[in-house]
Amino acid sequence: MTVLDRMDALTAQITNGPDGYSGVIGDEAWAQQIRRLVEMRGATLLAHNYQLPAIQDVADHVGDSLALSRIAAEAPEDTIVFAGVHFMAETAKILSPEKTVLIPDQRAGCSLADSITADQLQEWKAEHPDAVVVSYVNTTAAVKALTDICCTSSNAVEVVASIPEDREVLFCPDQFLGAHVRRETGRQNLHIWAGECHVHAGINGDELAEQARTHPDAELFVHPECGCATSALYLAGEGSFPAERVKILSTGGMLDAARDSSARQVLVATEVGMLHQLRRAAPDIDFQAVNDRASCRYMKMITPAALLRCLVEEADEVHVDAETARLARRSVTRMIEIGQPGGGE
Repeated sequence: MTVLDRMDALTAQITNGPDGYSGVIGDEAWAQQIRRLVEMRGATLLAHNYQLPAIQDVADHVGDSLALSRIAAEAPEDTIVFAGVHFMAETAKILSPEKTVLIPDQRAGCSLADSITADQLQEWKAEHPDAVVVSYVNTTAAVKALTDICCTSSNAVEVVASIPEDREVLFCPDQFLGAHVRRETGRQNLHIWAGECHVHAGINGDELAEQARTHPDAELFVHPECGCATSALYLAGEGSFPAERVKILSTGGMLDAARDSSARQVLVATEVGMLHQLRRAAPDIDFQAVNDRASCRYMKMITPAALLRCLVEEADEVHVDAETARLARRSVTRMIEIGQPGGGE
């Protein structure tokens, strides 16, 4: 069987349903075809930390959304295939307007990005006309275009601290990250939008407290988007869990902390896809999810079948209106000028 025959046989198995494309197993034969197609297309394949392990393993680069978008902008290839959710591919297009950006399934959205629209932000700004808008990078291009400065979970505190103290700040869309920023800065004129990531919000304080109680020697890695971040700090504050073992971290920060950790076990409060990269970074540590059901269905829509289809058909291309991209690029660039956000979301 020729290479083309094997490729045709694989693509013939693809089925399309409401939960995405399926019918293809992400095995070694699939991975070989993916790598062959990536090279044939002259593309760079990027995969977010929350993707399926098979998708992460076949990618050229794995990381958080902003770090990957910056890699996309610097890559010599003219085509970027972004295995992540839609706002991430949009951000890559914003930073690389001259490149072709593909997402394996354009239906892969984001509950956090969807929790504030451009119209809602415009109305909020009208209520606070002198405020500075700080938006998490986990937002749509249209929201970024109305934003003064973007931030990531690793530099949100630094971004807000850079704003004069007498200026009001509108922080969107994640309420838990906003609460973390207010806690760290002590800023009372910080207004927080009531948005959330449904996956991170679902990792609750009771679960974390129970896991901490049954694993007293473990470290805790908690993403600031989590609903349990406040509970983690409470456990540390009341002395029921050693404060030095409670770490509120972005995904990139988790990887750095894992490489430096001497712990034998780490409890991780974020989307379960992150465990794959953590285990690769520190194979001697036992990483366990605080909530093993914390899986993003949108991230998991980027299936082996979806990636194969994307590369065979060169679908689905991501477009951002030129003026929207120009304005959005300004807010992202301002963030980068304030501090290096390499740890991303």
